[in-house]
Formats: sequence, structure tokens, C-alpha cells
Amino acid sequence: MADTIEYKDIKQMITMAAKNIRLHCDELSKMDAATGDGDHGTTIVRAMDIAEKIIREGQDKDLKPLLKDVGWGVMGVDGGATGPLLGSFLMGLSTGMGDQKIIDPKTMAQMFKAGLAGVQKRSKAKVGDKTLMDTLIPAVETLSKAVEDNASIKDSLEAAAKAAQKGARSTKEFKARFGRAKNLGDRTLGCQDPGATSMALIFQGFFEAMV
Repeated sequence: MADTIEYKDIKQMITMAAKNIRLHCDELSKMDAATGDGDHGTTIVRAMDIAEKIIREGQDKDLKPLLKDVGWGVMGVDGGATGPLLGSFLMGLSTGMGDQKIIDPKTMAQMFKAGLAGVQKRSKAKVGDKTLMDTLIPAVETLSKAVEDNASIKDSLEAAAKAAQKGARSTKEFKARFGRAKNLGDRTLGCQDPGATSMALIFQGFFEAMV
């Protein structure tokens, strides 16, 4: 069997990511309430609801426009930076496909790198700043390294998901340097960042779709 990702797989990846977000909605909002306004769970659920609606209604069997439509839809979600950042990531996945019609491991790595680059155009945050970058950067780097080592798509996504989870947990050790939470200084220590956590849940969903 060819080691590729097809249209149906992308739909399943987004569906599983949305499922994970919904299951942890309350937890994400409680995390956000510790350092912010407490609405991250409901905001990220709205974003994933839109993503699922687009893939349900989409008739185009071409992956690139599907991902672009999902990205544009998510980008318009109100509620702070969540929609623009997640939408930029998804738009980047579309851009990273280039002219490829089928996603093999190498193309997948290019897509995730482009997704990260899309977010970095909107945010200057780095690892250690207590943001989703603490999840996204190590996840993408781990996935790319796994592909370079000839790992399968499934194994590469599993490695990325584990790196994402580790990155999310690490945010407890950092002080917030972006957003409203940065004004709390040392009071953010010990609190796990909700944006990093939701991104880890999305990566876990991407992997679970391949199982």
C-alpha cells in the first residue's frame, strides 16, 4: 500500500482533531481562565466546527483548495488570535502542497513546514514564550526529522503528536510573553498554556486519523 494521504484522510484528520478539541473544551477554557479571559475552549471549538462544516459541504476532490477553504474559514473566527493563527497554519498546509496532487511523506513535511511559516508571519513568538509555538515548532521539527529518517506518515505524525504534547506540558515552566497573560508575569508560572494545549490536541487528532 502506498504511503500517502488522500482527500478522505485529510477529512478524517480534521474530524479527529475537532473531536479532541470538543472533548477538552471545558479544560481548555479553565486553563485560559487562569491567565486570560477563559474563552479559549469555546473559541477553538467554533473554529473546528467551521473546519468540519467546510469539509462536509466541500465537493471538490482536490486537496489544495479544500485546505485553503478550511484555512480561510477558520481565519475569520472571532475571539482573539486563535482564528487567525490556526487559519494561517491550515492555509500554510495548502501552500506547502505546491503542485502535488497526492501527499507522500516528503510533501507532508513540506506542508507542515509551510503551515509553521504561515503562523510565524503573524506571530514573533518562539519556544519558551508560553504560546502555541511551544507545541507547533517542536512538532513540525520532529515530523520533518522523522520523514528525513524515512519514517512512514503514521509514525511521523505519531512522533509529532508526542513532541506536541511534551511542548504543551513544558509551558507550565515559562512566563507568558505574549497576549493578555504577559501582564501577569510570574503568576503565569505553573499554568499550562491553552493555545499550546489545543494545538497538541489537533496534532493528536491528525495521528489518530491514521490509526
